[in-house]
Amino acid sequence: MGKVIFYEDKNFSGRQFECSHDCSDLMCQLSRCSSIRVESGCFMIYEKPNYTGNQYYLRKGEYPDFQHWMGLNDSVSSCRFIPMPGSFNMRLYERIEFGGQMMDLVDDCPSVMDRFHINDIFSCNVTNGNWLFYEHPHYRGRMYLIRPGEYKRFSEWGGRSARVGSIRRIVDY
Repeated sequence: MGKVIFYEDKNFSGRQFECSHDCSDLMCQLSRCSSIRVESGCFMIYEKPNYTGNQYYLRKGEYPDFQHWMGLNDSVSSCRFIPMPGSFNMRLYERIEFGGQMMDLVDDCPSVMDRFHINDIFSCNVTNGNWLFYEHPHYRGRMYLIRPGEYKRFSEWGGRSARVGSIRRIVDY
């Protein structure tokens, strides 16, 4: 199990809240979050409650202010613990509800266009592992946590569009 500590002020000061599980509303515990220390495991943090808004992937380390987790501001309102699986497997589809061409993925993909010759992923089925979808190639732009399960359309993973430029497995290096 992982462990993350959220601090109200920069540089790990002020009131703090320790968490080792999913938390849908951190603001019940803190008025704001200006620094984060991940002591073990990996977490996805979200700008809004109930796992919505911009998402940021954090692994073990210290994040003394929001620029260190690449945040746009110090708004952090929910978090998810990301367990580490033994294997990875995902099926990607070029149409909603698992329609069109199907593509299997078991490893990182720095460019969806180069590998599969498409720009958009409209649905996917994750059987093993936790993944990150990025808007742009080479792991840039907005990211979205993709956990095991079925996603019949991009809005189910929080995507603003079906554009997926790159995909990365979440592994604890």
